[in-house]
Amino acid sequence: PLVTDFPSGCSSLISSQFSFIPTASTNPKAALKSKIVAEFRPQSLIDELLLYKRSEDQIELKEKQLSTMRVDVCSTETLKCLKGKALR
Repeated sequence: PLVTDFPSGCSSLISSQFSFIPTASTNPKAALKSKIVAEFRPQSLIDELLLYKRSEDQIELKEKQLSTMRVDVCSTETLKCLKGKALR
């Protein structure tokens, strides 16, 4: 919490001591950073990361399943069967 009720004379002393700190109004980069931080919604990022992780896990599972299958790639019937399973 900010304290704004200073005894008379103290506010000018405080502002003179901390005048080197850039404020959002004097520094456009600081204003942009403040806006980004204020608008940041971590839940949406978490949701996106979880979705990405699930898709990565699904890809890994399918790769493992395919690597354990012994498939005759010359057999068109086998390929049709695999395509049918993928579409379900």
